[in-house]
Amino acid sequence: MLFGKRNAKDAFERQAEKVFPSVFGTALRLTRSKEEAEDLAMEAMVRAYEAYERFDGSNFKAWLLRIVTNLYINRYRQRQRGPQLTSLEDDAIYEPVGSEAEIPDRMLFDEALGAEVEEALARVPVDFRVAVVLSDIEGLSYQEIAEATDVPIGTVRSRLARGRAMLRKALQGFAIHQGYIKETDTTNDEL
Repeated sequence: MLFGKRNAKDAFERQAEKVFPSVFGTALRLTRSKEEAEDLAMEAMVRAYEAYERFDGSNFKAWLLRIVTNLYINRYRQRQRGPQLTSLEDDAIYEPVGSEAEIPDRMLFDEALGAEVEEALARVPVDFRVAVVLSDIEGLSYQEIAEATDVPIGTVRSRLARGRAMLRKALQGFAIHQGYIKETDTTNDEL
């Protein structure tokens, strides 16, 4: 029995090491605070480790991101119910920390657009931001997002569409200013 537990611990550690950058990146995008993201990611890892024997083995990354998302949503709801004790400094936005394994063109793109995208993403309401992060950044399917957020797939699709529209609107001025799109391209969208 001890041998089996050791193998399970090793298996968990191997899988956790591979997906931790995604777990931390998701936590960072949700919380918008490096310290809170670290706490959230570590709490998720501890909870996942404690529940690893109940993991079905199908998609470790999706399972861990579900834990992060649920922890974040629970914390968010608790804050909404409780008194607001934050300062303006708490709203600082941090750039996500990329893993060394990222490819160079991705790192260049992230440096060029990262701050603007992160700022725009931070302004998207939490339910929509969660859907966008889990889909577009972490690559989860609609079904996996539905399970992670405990909402129907139709709600996931709706939140994703609305979240993307909010991001598109927030980034439109930046894209025009940087020459990624022409202002005439945006007038056709409004017709």
